[in-house]
Amino acid sequence: MSLLLETRNLSVQLGSRQICRELSLQLSAGERLVILGRNGAGKSTLLSTLAGLRPSSGGQVLLQGKSYEELGARSAALQRGWLGQHQDNAFASSVLETVLTGRHPHLGRWQWEGPEENRIARQALEDVGLQGFAERDVQTLSGGERQRLAIATLLTQQAPLMLLDEPLTHLDLNHQIAVLELLAQQARAGTALIMVLHDPGLAWRYGDRALLMYGDGQIELGDCSQLLTAERLSRLYGHPLLQMEQDGRLAFIPA
Repeated sequence: MSLLLETRNLSVQLGSRQICRELSLQLSAGERLVILGRNGAGKSTLLSTLAGLRPSSGGQVLLQGKSYEELGARSAALQRGWLGQHQDNAFASSVLETVLTGRHPHLGRWQWEGPEENRIARQALEDVGLQGFAERDVQTLSGGERQRLAIATLLTQQAPLMLLDEPLTHLDLNHQIAVLELLAQQARAGTALIMVLHDPGLAWRYGDRALLMYGDGQIELGDCSQLLTAERLSRLYGHPLLQMEQDGRLAFIPA
């Protein structure tokens, strides 16, 4: 499997607070890494650093062996896609126009979207259950619909690495599972995923490895099947959790 992202002794600060200390990580095609931690632990800050959107306080982040500075914005956008927490569509545009922005890294400066871009965009809308929404104004969409549109835009970008900050925000239960199944399908096709999630049961089910962030610089990295236990998660969240198993799947509930 090809190596898509690597960190070497990566350290990240939020103001004067160290949130991640000397993280060395390799992520290859098709792998899924989930990031877990309490509110304010620095999950979003770390993810944005991995995406090249903010500087680290030490160490390196490399995409296929190159730093973001070496790659430049366009080349980086061809290699990694980013889904932020907030979907603010400040200007009126159609759903199709919005999802087509995911193709911009693939187009020349003066190049317009063609039939292939439209095909890719419409397929992404169908994948997230927004077929028939192409002509809708984005400002008429609900929060959950905007979130699914943002995911469709990310899919349209077709980057081999996707970083998703709370991709389940605003989604009801059936759409949460549908999105996670869709992302799992992308991983099986070779896309590497890094996701910030809140539900450790879903992290156990849809992740390969987990990164636990304790908010004081301490981190733990390992396979989900070994790292995600009631004892460790109780310490992570500062509240006792019970582990439940049904048909080979785990869930964690407050004690």
